[in-house]
Amino acid sequence: MGFSEKMSEENDILVTGERKPEGSKIMEQKVYKIMRGAGATNIAIGVVTLVVGIVSGILLIVTGGKLIAGKSKILF
Repeated sequence: MGFSEKMSEENDILVTGERKPEGSKIMEQKVYKIMRGAGATNIAIGVVTLVVGIVSGILLIVTGGKLIAGKSKILF
């Protein structure tokens, strides 16, 4: 255990009045890294979904307009 980890553990004991289980700092860091990754992934997927939705909506409007404009040329 390094000096900074030992000081951190002593500060935890002073603040909370109890000792944390061994390795809890490492687990907290892992949890925060996983949460950060999940948040970044959610934002990225949200942006992609938003862009795909807007682009597909524009394409649907354009193709619908072309169909309406060309309906007089359709013979059955």
